[in-house]
This record gives sequence, structure tokens and C-alpha cells, in this order.
Amino acid sequence: MASTKDLKERYFRLEKSLGYEYRELGFLENALTHRSAGLIHNERVEFLGDSILGFVIADKLFEQFPNVQEGDLTRMRSTLVKESTLAEIAREFKLSDYLIMGPGELKSGGYRRDSVLADAVESIIASIYLDCGRNIEVIRALILTWFEGRLKVIHPGNDQKDPKTQLQEFLQARHQPLPIYTVTEISGEDHDQSFTVRLTFENNPNEAYIGYGTSRRKAEQNAASKALQVIYSKNTKR
Repeated sequence: MASTKDLKERYFRLEKSLGYEYRELGFLENALTHRSAGLIHNERVEFLGDSILGFVIADKLFEQFPNVQEGDLTRMRSTLVKESTLAEIAREFKLSDYLIMGPGELKSGGYRRDSVLADAVESIIASIYLDCGRNIEVIRALILTWFEGRLKVIHPGNDQKDPKTQLQEFLQARHQPLPIYTVTEISGEDHDQSFTVRLTFENNPNEAYIGYGTSRRKAEQNAASKALQVIYSKNTKR
């Protein structure tokens, strides 16, 4: 078993990214352990984290959209907590660098799969909740920070539109040129590739957004999502 000092060194950067310093790093290590690695793994805490995340996002949407009906609230919540969204957040935290997996799962590229990454995010949510003494306000504040950009972008009726479509419609409505998507890197075996895409704008080539995904389409969607978060954030401040 690793010492507290070893764990602190191993997870220092991740704690900085998460915005939370653990009292007991064993909670974090458990959250990062896939069931392929052994008897102690993250499936129980994933169950708890899923419920906490759903509650916090539902509560925020209820507050943010006081005149929106249940159906639209449900669809917006589903958009925010769906697997692909959580996998995006996991990649922002570079969770794949920290996942603990069995040799077979590692070899097959399990650390890149959306389902594995999404589960890890939910597990980390639960691990923080447990580590801070079940203080819901602590984990609520962290979740809302992680989702801040996405909460600014989300609107009733937009939930069925993917980020590329939303960005395209936003630009077209303002008679601006469409974004340029460029694949900058493809890594991994043919059956398990990872794509990096750079999104730029013709009228501002120095403004770029980098997206990642297990396909070109997913990487483009990830880049578009990041661009939308910044665009809506700028518009909100005006």
C-alpha cells in the first residue's frame, strides 16, 4: 500500500484541477480504481456520486429557470449529466492519466472509453462528499464550478442540438463565418484511436479551442462545446 506521502505526490496535480484537497487520499484512490484492478473498486461510490450529481444539477436548473416546465428541466438535466458530458469533464481533468485498471483493460484502451471516464467522475464526486464529512455544500460548490460553463450555455429547447450545431446556428444568426476544424493528432491503434481537433475562426485565427475524443466527430463536438462556453460567458458579462 502506498504511503500518504506517495499518494500526495501522485495526486497533487489532480487535486489542483478538481479544486479540492483530500483529507484522506484513500477515498480518491478508491474512486479511480476500475473493477478490473481487483476486489476494491469504485462501483459503490459511483452509485452514490450519480445521485449526488443528479440532485445538484436538478436543484441548480430549478433555481436558474424558475418559469420552465418539468419536461424541459428533465431534458436539460439529462444533457448535463449524460455520459459524453461527464467524459468531457474527465478529459479536462486528465483522469485517464490516473485511472487504476487491470492489465487487460489497460491494453484494450479502457482508460479512453467514455463510459469508464464518466463513471470515474461520478465516483470522484462521491469520494469528495465522503472525505469532507458528507457536507453537501462542499460538493455542491465544486460541481457547480466544474459545470459553470455548461450551465451558462444550456437553454430550454437546446438540449437536442449538439454543440457543433449550436455553434453553427449562433454564428449564422450573426452573419459570421463558420468555424474551421482541423485534426492535429491521431494516436492509438486503429481499433482504439484518440483524436485531437483544433477549432479556429476565420476572422480571429489566434483564438483556438482544442477538443479530444475517440472519434473525429467527438473531438469536434468537444472543441465546439469549449468555444460555446467562452462565447456565452462573454455575452453574459456584457
